[in-house]
Amino acid sequence: MSRPAPLPRATIVQTAMELRLTARRGENLLAVVVIPAVVLVFFASVDVLPVPAGSTRVEALLPGTMALAIIATGLVNLGIATAYERTYGVLKRLGGSPLGRSGLIAAKLLAVLVIETLVVVILVLLAAGVFGWRPGDGASLIGVAATVVLGTAAFAGLGLAMAGALRAEATLALANGLFLAFLLLGGTLVAADRLPGPLAAIATVLPASALTEAFRITLGTSDGSLAGPLAVLAAWAAAAILIAVRTFRWD
Repeated sequence: MSRPAPLPRATIVQTAMELRLTARRGENLLAVVVIPAVVLVFFASVDVLPVPAGSTRVEALLPGTMALAIIATGLVNLGIATAYERTYGVLKRLGGSPLGRSGLIAAKLLAVLVIETLVVVILVLLAAGVFGWRPGDGASLIGVAATVVLGTAAFAGLGLAMAGALRAEATLALANGLFLAFLLLGGTLVAADRLPGPLAAIATVLPASALTEAFRITLGTSDGSLAGPLAVLAAWAAAAILIAVRTFRWD
């Protein structure tokens, strides 16, 4: 008699399926890969956005586009896809399979991390190959990894919180609205300290701004303290995951 596959193997199989499904959705690839890459190449090629003194355009833009990739993957892609899977009953069926709910969530988060890592590598290669970017003296690969993990936890938590509590159409609208807000106020294109006073105050407590600043520090573009941005990301991650756990509905 056949037995269910062990949970680690089943999770890996489901992760591969999540990656294939993402690759088949053209709109997902547009949001996750194409938009951050186009933003980086276009704005690094034209003298439109303000650049901090002592930095090049690509140095100013790379951290923000990396943050955009994580926001698009964790918040927009994961949130919208999961919301529609819940609407169509897919989550309920998979959650009741031998994979289980914990295995399904783990597979989705692993797929998000794989996609984000790939996109971050693409953006770094673009910056280095096209614009000659090199990491600064204070760059830290471990710091970049920690930033990716905490950023993923924060934005994937937000995506799952919306997907589990709202209708799919509401999640679609809210996820895209938040993406636009984070694009404008998250320090991704324009540093938070260059925004008008009230907007700058709001931006400093947003996870997008903390994520961008953490990337600036870990890439060696900024010499600030990494503890502050990571603390903001950790707080958002804890709050988002707690809300998702308490409010998520599987059908």
